[in-house]
Amino acid sequence: MFRLAAVIVTALALAACTNPDDLEEKPVYLGNFNLGHNVVVAPNLTKGPASRDASKGEWIGVMKTAIDERFSRYDGDKLYHIGISLEGYVLAIPGVPVVASPKSALILNVTAWDDASQTKLNEKPELITVVESVSGRTVLGSGLTQSKERQMRNLTRNAAKLVENWLVSQNNEHGWFEADGRPAKEKNDILGNRVMDTEASDGTADVTDDPAGEAGAAPGASSDAAAAAAAAAVVLEEPEVAPLDEDG
Repeated sequence: MFRLAAVIVTALALAACTNPDDLEEKPVYLGNFNLGHNVVVAPNLTKGPASRDASKGEWIGVMKTAIDERFSRYDGDKLYHIGISLEGYVLAIPGVPVVASPKSALILNVTAWDDASQTKLNEKPELITVVESVSGRTVLGSGLTQSKERQMRNLTRNAAKLVENWLVSQNNEHGWFEADGRPAKEKNDILGNRVMDTEASDGTADVTDDPAGEAGAAPGASSDAAAAAAAAAVVLEEPEVAPLDEDG
């Protein structure tokens, strides 16, 4: 728990903004990408301090939904799999003084797979950290204004956006989703500038390799190595959201 708190504190100091509310817009260019398997696991999931409870099953379900809604928009001609291991979370609780108001956060490791070659595109998992921003509805902590379900939905939607940003940056730099393997940024002129720069992280986490093979994080991936790598983690601030309906 101490390590998770340290990761979140570090992440708050590195916050950057990205808008996840673009699902109705044309997807950013991602070569021949077509989502195959959407695998989410949580073998090492740790609840941080001053947090509401959420089960592994709840987190897996909402994270899979967020990945599906973002990546099902792509209709490329080659299948790729996304594996996610959920490592830690904080869901801000109500009733905490302003000076100690917690921030909601989610930490995950991501691995991308090429279906045709049955190989990982990144040998080490990409560490992503999502932290809520201060807004009119969260200045006192989102626990006072949002249900647990809304907090989880916001965090996972933001995480899915950061996964997309990371994949786009890898395609731009390394041609992950290009038939000829050339970096997509080299084709800007040919593609009519559809290849876009993103705010994705440069910092792939120096965590353990993935002997579990399925979702990019084996037991122990959320240990000291993950905490030490947090300084390089990607951080996304949650956008202000509309008031909840009666169903939360």
